[in-house]
Amino acid sequence: MNTKNESSVQKNIRFDNQHIWHPYGSIINQPKNYYVESCEGSKIILKDGKVLIDGMSSWWCAIHGYNNPELNEAIEVQLNKMSHVMFGGLTHQPAIDLGRKLINLTEKKLDCLFFADTGSVAIDVALKMAIQCFQGLQKNSKKKFLAMSLGYHGDTFGAMSVCDPLNPMHSMFEKVLQENAFISLPNIGFFDEWNETCMRPLEDYIKNHHKELAGIILEPIVQGAGGFQIYHPNILKEIRVLCTRFNILLILDEIATGFGRTGKLFAYQYANIVPDILCLGKALTGGYMTLSCTMCTRTVANAICNGKAKCFMHGPTFMGNPLACAVANKSIEILQRGDWRKQVMNIQKIIMQEWKMTEKGSIIKDIRVLGAIGIIELNIRADIEWFQKKFVEKGVWVRPLSKFVYITPQYGISEKDLRILCRVVIDVIYEFANIRMGK
Repeated sequence: MNTKNESSVQKNIRFDNQHIWHPYGSIINQPKNYYVESCEGSKIILKDGKVLIDGMSSWWCAIHGYNNPELNEAIEVQLNKMSHVMFGGLTHQPAIDLGRKLINLTEKKLDCLFFADTGSVAIDVALKMAIQCFQGLQKNSKKKFLAMSLGYHGDTFGAMSVCDPLNPMHSMFEKVLQENAFISLPNIGFFDEWNETCMRPLEDYIKNHHKELAGIILEPIVQGAGGFQIYHPNILKEIRVLCTRFNILLILDEIATGFGRTGKLFAYQYANIVPDILCLGKALTGGYMTLSCTMCTRTVANAICNGKAKCFMHGPTFMGNPLACAVANKSIEILQRGDWRKQVMNIQKIIMQEWKMTEKGSIIKDIRVLGAIGIIELNIRADIEWFQKKFVEKGVWVRPLSKFVYITPQYGISEKDLRILCRVVIDVIYEFANIRMGK
């Protein structure tokens, strides 16, 4: 390859292609990665000057938009004090403030917090908490977990062990992961009529296996990357009842759904329940920095700390990072004083309006919408690279996954941009269908 006449941009792209892994990508045959110059509000500006309407909120998290002045200022103020200090043996105001905010924002019973780096680590922490809890209670047989088919909780080893084992992202690791149990969620959608008989298989399984189960883990109301199911709140309510009845910890993964995405501040609030352990991440910092939190009840914490170890055996280097805590505090402050609920429900209304006339058929299997989440399930797998190229050509950024083309826009996206985004999604899907049918 003649590289003498390459521009600096071309050299950078070539270096990226040859040396830097991207999510779920190959470093041998790297798909095209679009070079971003900057971001502003709900727009992504590419290096070549093309402006894209962002339909992904950077995988659910940038709820207040990019380059938000208040979030920028929060980081700048904290940066002049300290960017980081170890959390072992030390503490600081941003972490204390964030702890108070999260306890007030969620449930008073969830009054013990563990700050970690990423959502996946928050899940690992939750699993370790559950096991240590029952060790402390001298119930050592309770060390397995019941998870949901099509569930997704992250890519670290603990998190992978409670993801659907048939998920192609993790299936190759099946024989080296802790062996847990999986069961299908009852097939009743969020807006469907409730039928209590749907819970019998789940109830029967728990009755027969509760002595070995430390916890049941699931994504409340909306499953994410595993299957994008949106299920009836009564399912979650009944699982809470079963967990209490059979002394099993209920672990809820709100990493994607938390902080208003579904139309409630937290998705579990649709069922009016309280989990034993709650995992938060993604939008916690408004998409600015990596930070997660695993919250648990005092009952769980006491059992852990009264056990053999007398402490919880986990401690990330960047635990309670002051910069991340500072921007999380500001993000929560914006939510608390803002109009997020009206924004999110308006997004739901517009997506429903734009997609309501879309016909199911040869290419579209189902359309599901809740809050600021719009999902179109295809009958066939999407060609991600082809879709991304078409979306960029049409001025939007959407990244399909498997058979799902979905959008999770920022709360402050304009109605004009949202309608363009919704229409482009349908146009590109139909274009894909015509190619597949040879038209």
